Amino acid sequence: MEWKNIYRGLIMGASDVIPGVSGGTIAVLLGIYDRLIAAINGFVGKEWKKHLGFLIPLGIGVLTSIFLLANVIEWLFEHYPGPTKFFFLGLILGVLPYLFHKADAKKAFKVKHYILLVIGIIIVSSMAFFSPVEGEVIENVTGTTYIFLFVSGFIASGAMIIPGISGSFMLLLLGMYTTIISAISNLKFDIIIVTGVGIVLGILVMSKVIHYFLENHYTATFSIIIGLVIGSIFVVFPGFPSDLTLVLLSILTFAVGLFVAYILGRVEYK
Repeated sequence: MEWKNIYRGLIMGASDVIPGVSGGTIAVLLGIYDRLIAAINGFVGKEWKKHLGFLIPLGIGVLTSIFLLANVIEWLFEHYPGPTKFFFLGLILGVLPYLFHKADAKKAFKVKHYILLVIGIIIVSSMAFFSPVEGEVIENVTGTTYIFLFVSGFIASGAMIIPGISGSFMLLLLGMYTTIISAISNLKFDIIIVTGVGIVLGILVMSKVIHYFLENHYTATFSIIIGLVIGSIFVVFPGFPSDLTLVLLSILTFAVGLFVAYILGRVEYK
């Protein structure tokens, strides 16, 4: 068992709760993205047992983070959205040099790869122009609601493992974010289970697609991934705060994000 995956899962789970921050991005920042995709893809194959040591600790961390930190993250996002997002900005910017190193960009990237990188930036940064409106918590749950919860989970999780595209942001666009977060906070297991099934199936389907491209077009795929991560900067960036206290707090959290990125780079990108 790779028990250090628990802390990786904690970070990924916390990020998945925040609209605009992608769990796939965090997996890339942690240096485990290609292994994660291979493990998920291989889990439904004949050699599924050998991937358990990687996936179980990671899953424990993700689920623990979502259930135990949902209220904390929700509170931070509600009261200090700017400083919270500046932390993730620092994290993303700080690890970008390691991503270029991992892709061996200096030697492997050609003109077409930089074009793909720019396309990745445009795809994700364009999401900054969307203005999703948080829907009200659905109290009267019907059969139609369950179907929409399943579909929402499927779409969000498919997006969730694509770097730069936030699953939570997709749930906001679909109007289901508030309902699902409330269900997690209040342990409404019917909503959690239906959404969870959609999430699992979405991850399995999308992981097969991404695995194919990583196996057959690694450099091109990674150039797009880096572009998606860079594009997420424009989505996460909350604007400059007007209050001096928030300015100082945002600078502090941004610096902490850069420091964490440096540590991650030293630990994860040996």
